Amino acid sequence: MEALWVQAPHRRWNPLRREWVLVSPHRTQRPWQGQMETPAVPAPITYDPTCYLCPGNMRANGERTPQYESTYVFQNDFAALKQDVPQAQLDLGYGLLRAETERGICRVLCFDPRHDLTLATMEVGKIRSVVDMWTSQAEELGARPEIQYVQIFENRGAMMGASNPHPHGQVWATEHIPNEPLMELAAQQEYYAKSQEPLLTAYLRTELIEQERVVASNETWVAVVPFWAVWPFETLLLPRCPVSSFTGLNAEERDGLADILHTLTAGYNRVFDTPFPYSMGFHPAPSDGQPHPEWTLHAHFYPPLLRSATVRKFMVGFELLGSPQRDITPESAAATLRSVMQAE
Repeated sequence: MEALWVQAPHRRWNPLRREWVLVSPHRTQRPWQGQMETPAVPAPITYDPTCYLCPGNMRANGERTPQYESTYVFQNDFAALKQDVPQAQLDLGYGLLRAETERGICRVLCFDPRHDLTLATMEVGKIRSVVDMWTSQAEELGARPEIQYVQIFENRGAMMGASNPHPHGQVWATEHIPNEPLMELAAQQEYYAKSQEPLLTAYLRTELIEQERVVASNETWVAVVPFWAVWPFETLLLPRCPVSSFTGLNAEERDGLADILHTLTAGYNRVFDTPFPYSMGFHPAPSDGQPHPEWTLHAHFYPPLLRSATVRKFMVGFELLGSPQRDITPESAAATLRSVMQAE
């Protein structure tokens, strides 16, 4: 890119959220005297007798985790959503003080019985089992008439709020479409109405021509640092062929997804030579019974680390009150990620 966009403050448009992101590349040289995080360390043992998610152990609610050998799914013992909530609405006047009940299902998905593994260190074949379980969960929960959205996600590392280091993620199925996918739905519908092409299909085509922000790819999936990235090493995972949900993935695309998840997460670990924390989640089309030709299944990776294993990005001040802001350019972050991906 031209020097102006590498050195000068500027803002970039995020078409998925329809908002601007401030980029301030000149701030990368500022001294840091703020909070220093404790570097993450890998789990040291394959089985932890105190871990609620290890096979055979008792969980906090008194139930015992079975001796599972692959993936394992169970209802969250302390779920944020419940199924048996009566439908009700509240309006205290003027349309400003409103509330309504929300039904849903929250599940925990253990990726593997071994306590010390992560997506970065699991075999690709075992990650494929996770992909298959994501697919079956999306299909089962999305078919329920009261469910409009199935959100699959993983919080990796204590820095991202993970309460247990055992390899696991979560599946939340909600009665209404949550805020983030709802914003993406409106943006993708607007773009499709104008162009008759999915927004993320057009975006991926552009990135494959540019190549500057592509960090990893295989025959079926591509990982890029999005042009509008907010988090320092944020990535967006996209399928090469348009598909709107997990249930639309064929066997080759599931294989490719498992492969690129391993490549991406293992590469993250090499950036600062530490287990990389992140929040990751897939955005499939809503399961609202409507056709969604505008939607492309995709995953967001939001890692917080900025300068090292101990210095993180904080979303505070202007980010909370004004608009999202980043220091290193997406192109610089992509170059760093490409270098570690190729080093495998």
